[in-house]
Amino acid sequence: MTKHDTPDLDAFDYRILERWQADTRIPAKTIADAIGLSVAAVQRRLKRLREIGVITREVAELDPRRIGLPVTCIVGVDLDRETAADLDRFRRRMLACPEVQQCYYVTGQNDFVLVVLTRDMETYDAFTRRALLDDSNVRSFTTQVVLERVKAGGPLALPR
Repeated sequence: MTKHDTPDLDAFDYRILERWQADTRIPAKTIADAIGLSVAAVQRRLKRLREIGVITREVAELDPRRIGLPVTCIVGVDLDRETAADLDRFRRRMLACPEVQQCYYVTGQNDFVLVVLTRDMETYDAFTRRALLDDSNVRSFTTQVVLERVKAGGPLALPR
């Protein structure tokens, strides 16, 4: 199975995933009772979902404001050159920047869209100088400062 293949999932898998993505601390017994499987069956299915790459990580979701990162910026980046090597180099640079929480290679007006979190605008300015302005392949970038975080990192809408 390649990383783009969709594995065969049944209704029980989706019902487990629906609960698991909302709270990975939920006991297997609670899931089992809710969906009509045994605890062992839920545990086996969760193990399989990890092994086949459906569950990729189990992490804590943090409130950025409460840990000193109240500034969120959405940044559209336009590159001069888009050869495979140039794109890979930019991807690697963004992966190495702790301020970049999300990075998307996109169609449309921009080549990349970034979600950047910092403690203040001065820190954001330092990030742009280091990561964008010093990159000779960045033609331009635009910044939108987030006024309110309405929804972020929510559960995926699973097929029924």
